[in-house]
Amino acid sequence: MPTHLIHKGLANGNLKENTIPAFKHCFKKNYGIETDVHCTKDDKIVCFHDFNLQNKFKINKRIKDINYEELKKISIKFNSEIPLLDKLLKISRTKLHLMIELKPIFSKKNLISLFNKTKKLKNYSLTSFHEQNLISLYKLNNKLSLGLIFSSHTKMKTFKIKSKKKFIKLLVVKKKFLTHDKLDALNIPIYYYTAKCKNTFNKYKNSKNLIFENL
Repeated sequence: MPTHLIHKGLANGNLKENTIPAFKHCFKKNYGIETDVHCTKDDKIVCFHDFNLQNKFKINKRIKDINYEELKKISIKFNSEIPLLDKLLKISRTKLHLMIELKPIFSKKNLISLFNKTKKLKNYSLTSFHEQNLISLYKLNNKLSLGLIFSSHTKMKTFKIKSKKKFIKLLVVKKKFLTHDKLDALNIPIYYYTAKCKNTFNKYKNSKNLIFENL
């Protein structure tokens, strides 16, 4: 059976992305989660999508330039507390898949920290657009479920080449590739993002791994 994950914990429009209330709601609905992680200035791993606070909080500061306590105070003012990854791991249900996307390139120190935090999970994957992150994690443990994320401009030739790399265990591709049957021949798990239409979800839910939101 395919695995379906809720993008940023956005199960419905009343919940705020990448927050503990949203994550809890996803688990209650019996779905796994796709979330994004960054490291703060004081090396705390947090669940947040953007590199900068401008879009969400109208403050032109980067996650990597702020200590966690300051970041927490800012987000609480907007009633959208940015959680530590630790909090998500504490409430996660082992039978539901947790996909953790590393947004920036992580330092070796932070990769080790991430590895230690997640190694007891039973059903999870670590993904990134940056192969460097995956290679470094693979060196820590070659059994990890590591996935490379691709943009919408990726060519079929690139999918074939990357799928053969020993450290890549799954691919995360744009939903436009749902109709590309050649991907099925790669013999590697593939997740498609982001389904935002019920018709798309219903059409492919029995045959493809989908990352979706607000359905």
